[in-house]
Amino acid sequence: MARFSIKRYLPRSLYGRAALILLVPIVTIQLVVSFAFIQRLYEDVTAQMTQNISVELQLLLDIVESAGNVEEAATKLVQTANALDIDVTFPGADVQERRRFTDLSGRAIRETLDQQFETLRAVDLVSLDKTVQASLETSKGVLEVAFSRRRVAVSNPHQLLVLMLFTAVLMTVISYLFLRNQLRPIRRLARAAEAFGKGRNEPYYPGGALEVRSAGAAFLNMRARIERQIEQRTLMLSGVSHDLRTPLTRLKLGLSMQPDTEEIKDLIGDVDEMERLIEAFLDFAKADAQEELERADPIALVKDLVANAQRSGKSVELAGEIPDAVDMKLRPLSVRRAVENLINNAVRYGTVAQVEIAVLETALRISVEDNGPGIPEARREQAVKAFSRLDASRNQNAGSGVGLGLAIAADVARSHGGTLRLGDSDHLGGLKAELVLPR
Repeated sequence: MARFSIKRYLPRSLYGRAALILLVPIVTIQLVVSFAFIQRLYEDVTAQMTQNISVELQLLLDIVESAGNVEEAATKLVQTANALDIDVTFPGADVQERRRFTDLSGRAIRETLDQQFETLRAVDLVSLDKTVQASLETSKGVLEVAFSRRRVAVSNPHQLLVLMLFTAVLMTVISYLFLRNQLRPIRRLARAAEAFGKGRNEPYYPGGALEVRSAGAAFLNMRARIERQIEQRTLMLSGVSHDLRTPLTRLKLGLSMQPDTEEIKDLIGDVDEMERLIEAFLDFAKADAQEELERADPIALVKDLVANAQRSGKSVELAGEIPDAVDMKLRPLSVRRAVENLINNAVRYGTVAQVEIAVLETALRISVEDNGPGIPEARREQAVKAFSRLDASRNQNAGSGVGLGLAIAADVARSHGGTLRLGDSDHLGGLKAELVLPR
């Protein structure tokens, strides 16, 4: 049995929830006060005032019943009714029952008169403006009375409601402006954190309430530590890889001067493999370098990489419908390096590779598929880690790599606020790598 949860109906943003916290008490107070006002003023006070005039109407009924005939009753009624400021007609006609549905005080008048007089026939609250008409049954005929509505109901009762509504709206607007002022620093902090997650370093200065300032200062310290760590790792990898090139060059030069034997060829191959590993280390270090964001067309970039791969003899093709040019803010060299690594991995562990580009509403997806053995689902998370090699499950004939291709692509995706997803290829049966970059 599904459990009911109110969370699904609540606003997701802090601004919406804060506004809800502000509005719910105000609306609740308005409803409670309005109900009490209507209950007391429209019902209790109206009923009390109607009971007061019922005494005067009862006097008129007593005059009719005590008179000897209709003429005597009519004469006495006129004198007394003038003194009471009540219009009477005797004998009169039946009054039609009329009352507006929204007339709350009219309902209280009708109910009170009905309780006071068993001989009440009808009450008309509509025909004459601000006048109550009623017909009462007597032993000598129908007594028709009319009196001012102000004698049984409070005049202008809506003024209090209007004043309450105006005050509530005014205070809501003031609270809204104050709330927006308080939430603005939180929004700036959220934008700065989101931008940093996408690889952008937006200027940010802590502001707002004390707690928001503390959170902002903690974010700045965290951002600075992450930047220092990235810089130190980049410098370390670049320095080590650069320093290793000199002795490798001397080794290669020395080996090239030796007799051309099988052992020397194997040693030269080992040196070449070490150079390729160093190039991979440098690529990994460059992936962390803070390249500036700029406007570029990733569609043209991918098409150029596929064309270069085809010229070098690799079996790579663009699949699906090629989208039109897209203008995005990205780091072109980093994206080029990531896609190139995915293509190289595809043709390294397979024989055919397909590249597909999809422009989504909020992201750009670059998919690279191959017909190789793929990567088991349980080991895909390990595959994107640096220096992780899964050659036991891949093509051993392609040679051993250093395990940085997918790690570089994943780092590039994260630096843009995107992700690298690994799955199974539906078309070729091997690995499918998707580089997703937000637009």
